[in-house]
Amino acid sequence: MTTPIYYVNAEPHLGHAYTTIIGDAITRWSRLMGNDTKFLTGTDEHGLKIQQAAEAAGVTPQAFTDEIAPKFAAAWDKLNIANDDFIRTTEPRHRAAVAELLQRCYDAGDIELDTFAGKYCVACEEYYSDDELIEVDGTEGCCPTHRTPVEYFEEENYFFRLSRFQDRLLDWYAKHPNALTPEQRGNEALGLIRGGLRDFSISRTSLEWGIPLPWDDKHVTYVWFDALTNYLAAVGFGDDTQDYTDWWPATHLIGKDIVRQHCVYWPAMLLSAGIEPPARWAIGGWLLVGGEKMSKTSGNVVDPLDLIDDVGLDGFRYYVLAETAYGNDGDFTYEGLVGKYNTDLANNLGNLAARVATVVTKKCGGLGTAPDPDSVLAEAARTAFTDTAKFWDDLQPSKALDATWGLIRATNGYLEQNEPWKAEPGDAVDAVMGDALEALRIVAILCSPAIPDTAQAVWERIGMTGLVVDQRLPDAAAWGQYPAGNEVIKGDPLFPRIKL
Repeated sequence: MTTPIYYVNAEPHLGHAYTTIIGDAITRWSRLMGNDTKFLTGTDEHGLKIQQAAEAAGVTPQAFTDEIAPKFAAAWDKLNIANDDFIRTTEPRHRAAVAELLQRCYDAGDIELDTFAGKYCVACEEYYSDDELIEVDGTEGCCPTHRTPVEYFEEENYFFRLSRFQDRLLDWYAKHPNALTPEQRGNEALGLIRGGLRDFSISRTSLEWGIPLPWDDKHVTYVWFDALTNYLAAVGFGDDTQDYTDWWPATHLIGKDIVRQHCVYWPAMLLSAGIEPPARWAIGGWLLVGGEKMSKTSGNVVDPLDLIDDVGLDGFRYYVLAETAYGNDGDFTYEGLVGKYNTDLANNLGNLAARVATVVTKKCGGLGTAPDPDSVLAEAARTAFTDTAKFWDDLQPSKALDATWGLIRATNGYLEQNEPWKAEPGDAVDAVMGDALEALRIVAILCSPAIPDTAQAVWERIGMTGLVVDQRLPDAAAWGQYPAGNEVIKGDPLFPRIKL
């Protein structure tokens, strides 16, 4: 599982965190299901943007990237991202992989020297035709993504002959109908291919900060041929001592603004080199602020670490995963963040954990009781697991979490119906609380990919030992495994309500 590698011309923001948290949660779910799983993220450190930013800062490009790249790694650590690898495109392993991929495509006859003149967005590292440019505030000829004026470039470049791959790509996608998800985003990618493919430049002579072409060192590798290869570099491509096919093909999480490069350029490059294209692309929308994509240019960047101070780490992670269906655009608001926190976490999960611990303490001597094998909650638990698993497998975290919260809602309703806090201690109360404790045990497992620290806290409060992340599904979700006699601890509120 991979995220895009993030460009180091600015520090990490909420948009970066959005995709990375989603990748982390999907990976954690895969591990719960017992799959060998490798999660990759990293930084993109070559190109004209970096060269210009470094010049403006009065430092070398390497010094500039050495300062910014660790900030991404540190941010992911603070967000509890369990990535197995963090790749930088300035690493030797990446340079070796890029050289190997370039040479394979060149030897296949799909890279040729030509001269190009055109309009170029430095921020995108992409050429645009006149009909693709837009007018912004009276200024014509602006990039449709960054809404800033493009520049005119003319130089000798090597080109990848993408135009040769239209039929091959359409044929490959036809044979792999589930490769693009969600469907509406996949249709956009296929539309780009059906609309006709233009050869694209893969090198620059005017650029110094990059990886030289292995057959012509006067040219530096174009950013997309460079950056995309990170996914292969991280699993050993270009290293004779490793077999990259142990982990390849991968699943890519990408944003809708880089569909052309990932779903058109990338598989064509791989087909040219004799490498299997990725297994799957999960194409996400943007997390907008004030209706606009977050960017340094727009000045609407939100620092995710600032939000953790208000709603806690798991409160922030939950919002990112649960608020917006993956593939759609979401619009971040602070009010929405607090509202989701109060409703789903404080009122539902937090309240359930607190009321169960309180009743067990008062009515059961503080010791957990056994669940009823035939409890009405057993079916709710089975449904919660089945639906949660389906939606994680579909790469839809928001729907997966809603399915898990279905068991929380059912358990809260079960307690409201039985009102054990009003009953005298005895078998009836013991049975109800045993069912509630078993539901919490299963909830802790199912929600652990999204809110791992909270899941572990719930696990421990109901007296379970070990780590919840060491559980393995589907066996761990089977009803009836909560052991009677565990010491149940109330503790402080998991999610104190927040007032706006």
